Amino acid sequence: MKTIHAPWRIDYILGPKPDTCVFCLPEGTHEDEKRCVLHRAEHCFVIMNIFPYSNGHLMVTPFRHVSNITELTAEESHEVMDYVQKCAFILHQAFKPHGLNIGVNIGEAAGAGIREHLHVHLVPRWNGDHSFMAVMSETSVLPEHLRSTYERLKPYFDNLQR
Repeated sequence: MKTIHAPWRIDYILGPKPDTCVFCLPEGTHEDEKRCVLHRAEHCFVIMNIFPYSNGHLMVTPFRHVSNITELTAEESHEVMDYVQKCAFILHQAFKPHGLNIGVNIGEAAGAGIREHLHVHLVPRWNGDHSFMAVMSETSVLPEHLRSTYERLKPYFDNLQR
């Protein structure tokens, strides 16, 4: 068995956990770049995963603090899905992945790392990158720095209409 090291994950695993929800954003946009927020819509926002499984790992998150997809209003649900589609398009444009994993983990048993605030994952995938088991076992290979990925994606989101 080969051992693959992903030392960047240890900051998340052992690091201090915030007292507040990481997905509950302040009203102003002054922290958006620091938090890797790429876009704010009316009911949801797009944020990069700062502990990604793959380069370009995005999340679409409702502003309202809900833990289950069944708690979304029709407007929130529609906008979240609209932005999942927009993100998929942008990821294909910016990274040319061979595929995408798109999913929602509801509850700890389903693998939700932050179970209190619903978020939809979009994980770009390339043939031969790492199997889905690597995603599940928290192992990753990231060829691009997080800040470079943010700078690559941000212009696509700046051009989106709200």
